[in-house]
Amino acid sequence: MRHIQPSQFTGDRPWAALDIECFDAATVRLHWTDEAYIWHVNDGPEVFALLTGAVRMHIRDAEGHEAHIDMTPGDIVHCTEGDEHRAEPLEPSRILVVERPGSV
Repeated sequence: MRHIQPSQFTGDRPWAALDIECFDAATVRLHWTDEAYIWHVNDGPEVFALLTGAVRMHIRDAEGHEAHIDMTPGDIVHCTEGDEHRAEPLEPSRILVVERPGSV
């Protein structure tokens, strides 16, 4: 059994990850970041749970219109396959991400 204290995790680079578990079809990873991620589309669903910090989740619909969701600790964003998005931390943040192994 492992006891993980997200507030104690700091990566050696933005979006560094602590691999927690890999199930048959999903990984559970704790990310630390202080820099924005790239615009991307996952090849499957993704669950993004903000543990500490503040994140602005940018989203882009099929017509190219952009919007954002300001996340605070405890918020969860569920992206389905094909949802274009980009996470921008507003301060150093820790995020629990559940997605397919090898997903972008």
